[in-house]
Amino acid sequence: MAVPAAGGGGLLVRCAPHGLYAVQRFHQLLSLFQRHTEQGGGQAVCHAGVRAQHGDAVVVGGGNIFRGVQVAAGGMDRAQGDSMGMLATVMNALALQDTFEHAGMDSRVMSAISMRQIAEPYIRRRAIRHMEKGRIVILAAGTGNPFFTTDTGAALRACEVNAEVLMKATNVDGVYDCDPKKNADAVKYEKVTYDEVLTKNLKVMDAAAIALCRDNKMPIMIFDINAEGGFRKAVEGENVGTIVYEKEN
Repeated sequence: MAVPAAGGGGLLVRCAPHGLYAVQRFHQLLSLFQRHTEQGGGQAVCHAGVRAQHGDAVVVGGGNIFRGVQVAAGGMDRAQGDSMGMLATVMNALALQDTFEHAGMDSRVMSAISMRQIAEPYIRRRAIRHMEKGRIVILAAGTGNPFFTTDTGAALRACEVNAEVLMKATNVDGVYDCDPKKNADAVKYEKVTYDEVLTKNLKVMDAAAIALCRDNKMPIMIFDINAEGGFRKAVEGENVGTIVYEKEN
């Protein structure tokens, strides 16, 4: 079982300079899941993805609409800003659900914040049951609490559904010792431990998400969603990016 994380809301807005969404990006995510499910892929959660035995799950961000951290820096109450950010993830989840269902793929939006008119409340056993029935579960509103990022929400859901791996799709092909866009000599890690990520302050996911995965021995795969065949190779077990793992003593 794996949880693919498609990435934050920023991945949904790429190539859409005049709007919240890039239709091409939704169709790209759709094609990835279509190929995955056609090949009998396992359960997955995406934060741009978690993979399990039956069905897929996607954790979506909301940064293309609203970022609580940014408005908090401008003076807004952080908890209030984060609450608005969680609502943004629900908007993205509904848009993604529409894309899936137009293609005939059964999906359910489950929100960590109750809004029963448009989404099911997140209940762990119900989410697993949806995935067992082959439905794509789109997980919105993060953890339902302020001060926690969507990264942490993806890590939490991966642990809850007993995923094999948390897959985070990004716009880079792995983890580097420094920013490869600013430094041509940046070195890419094929594998890196949780403790190295934390001590070296590598920009993989936030520290809370890394610590949660470490404590529950949940491996993380960081891969480039733009790479041809990257998602397919990732769910088939190929190392197409960087693996964050627990080093055996």
